[in-house]
Amino acid sequence: MKKRVLILCTGNSCRSQIAEGWWRHYAGDRWEVHSAGIMPVGVNPLAIRVMAEVGIDISNQRSKGLEEYLDEPFDLVVTVCATADQACPTFPGTGRKEHWPFDDPIEARGDLEQRLAEFRRARDEIGARIRTWLAEHDPA
Repeated sequence: MKKRVLILCTGNSCRSQIAEGWWRHYAGDRWEVHSAGIMPVGVNPLAIRVMAEVGIDISNQRSKGLEEYLDEPFDLVVTVCATADQACPTFPGTGRKEHWPFDDPIEARGDLEQRLAEFRRARDEIGARIRTWLAEHDPA
């Protein structure tokens, strides 16, 4: 049986969507991966774009509300922003909760290339964190 992870963020538009894509990429055969937001706003097109640059398609992922998962058990719940960490409810049967704060690339200003650079930075940081966590806690 696959382990289950839920990745939470405020809008479920960028950081949690990127993390969902990376987690599936690195451990999809061992983990059932979900993401949600406190106030979902849709998947950001720049998140889709920068993940496609590394060969991971998140274009079919959708922004989901936290309430979809309130009665579900998870082996791990990860919050990737302070708002989600503070608002995170207790999920039944959750084995572990961790907070991994990442800067929000949606707040980046400037032209498209400057904004893409911030999305790429976030993508790479999130991917490295997930790869490290899986190597330490769930080696293949």
